[in-house]
Amino acid sequence: MCGIVGVVSTTPVNQLIYDALLLLQHRGQDAAGIVTQQERKFFMHKAKGMVKDVFRTRNMRALPGTIGLGQVRYPTAGNAESEEEAQPFYVNAPFGIVMVHNGNLTNAKQLREELASTDHRHTNTESDSEVLLNVLAHELGRSTSGVPLTTQDVFKAVRAVHKRIKGSYAVIALIAGYGLLAFRDPYGIRPLCLGKGADGTWVLASESVALEGTLHTLERDVAPGEAVFISTDGQVHSEQCAENSVLNPCVFEYVYLARPDSTMDGISVYQARLNMGETLAKRVISTVPPAEIDAIIPIPESSRPSAMQLAQLLGIPYREGFVKNRYVGRTFIMPGQGARKKSVRQKLNAIGSEFKGRNVLLVDDSIVRGTTSKEIVQMARDAGANKVYLASAAPPVRHPNVYGIDMPTRAELVAHGRTVEEIRQVIGCDALIYQDVDAMKQAVGKINPAVKGFEASCFDGVYVTGDISEADVLALNEGRNAGAQEESQDTSRLSLPNAQEQ
Repeated sequence: MCGIVGVVSTTPVNQLIYDALLLLQHRGQDAAGIVTQQERKFFMHKAKGMVKDVFRTRNMRALPGTIGLGQVRYPTAGNAESEEEAQPFYVNAPFGIVMVHNGNLTNAKQLREELASTDHRHTNTESDSEVLLNVLAHELGRSTSGVPLTTQDVFKAVRAVHKRIKGSYAVIALIAGYGLLAFRDPYGIRPLCLGKGADGTWVLASESVALEGTLHTLERDVAPGEAVFISTDGQVHSEQCAENSVLNPCVFEYVYLARPDSTMDGISVYQARLNMGETLAKRVISTVPPAEIDAIIPIPESSRPSAMQLAQLLGIPYREGFVKNRYVGRTFIMPGQGARKKSVRQKLNAIGSEFKGRNVLLVDDSIVRGTTSKEIVQMARDAGANKVYLASAAPPVRHPNVYGIDMPTRAELVAHGRTVEEIRQVIGCDALIYQDVDAMKQAVGKINPAVKGFEASCFDGVYVTGDISEADVLALNEGRNAGAQEESQDTSRLSLPNAQEQ
């Protein structure tokens, strides 16, 4: 999962792209990069680290131009330690293209072989994004036949790209001297939206918060399979370039990944989380009598809307029982269980008065490995809780994700191959309540009836692209970084800070 942004303006764009990336920082903290274009020349700076650390004043001054793009990276394919795999990626032919990508190609290995043997193009990293860029470059070269590039040439190339690549992808590419190209996979798995400023500036971004936070108005979402081309003079062209496109956004965006103040595909993330709290209430009542719960306490941060709605519907006091230290560095590569436990205690501290002598219901947005959930439950007991119940606003995570979320392998998922009672015993809570899969989809989907389905493979095992086999899942997990396998979560789920921290 990554955050991407692209801008076409009449004024310098370096600061605007920087500001937008800060608003998307929750989508990736491993690396950041910006490319701008002045006349036909690209200016690039990228490095591992957070946006505020990667870009200093001298770097910003070296990024002139009125058109550009940027990315914050969270690696789900390739080498997480490689500085070279920070985006944007660049190829010099045809025309000169730089590109940023959010998602994950499921046929990258096959495409890499085709690029070498048939297209005669070289890739120098393990990143699937570099593969995607070279496929796009090859198809652009084929579509132009040596004549100046036209909008229809661009759309013809994107149609060919859709036919070759599989998986999830939201892409923004800058073609030297021509303009900014954006397109989205035919299932709309990864988000991408378009906004406009009062001065005529056009902005493309992963989430609407990057538009609103930079004083731009959300115009619309890029449709599944659609390509949008914005010329250097600000003219916008769009065309549907995929056959049989259907909107199936990733439901985990609404559960956890996106900021609550974003709207994606017509669905407010905050409202989606409120709705999940509402449906969760019915599950809680059927498991634990509300009279036996003294307080409902969220596990910071993104479970708060669900916990608040749950407390209101059950008529139980909502309390903040955990304080999160926002200034502790990332700890997901800590080796060993002992270090993992220590890192949780450094990030969260219990307020003893909210637990002592009480039966508390802890609410989390999702449970992935269960190791951190187990530690948090023990923290509540150590703080004096009489009974500790745990509710997840999302269903059990039983399957790996192959579309751009660094979800652990099956063996690492606490819910894989276990009943709810067996999971409860592992975590050590007095009762464990999970959201229902269908209820979750309905809770999110009713906000925008035009969304007919969701990519929810980590919950239901259904891969919407229809081309993922058991062998594919195993192969895609082989390349997981050893450090990420050891500790791929932060606080209670994945190795990402909660969106509300940003």
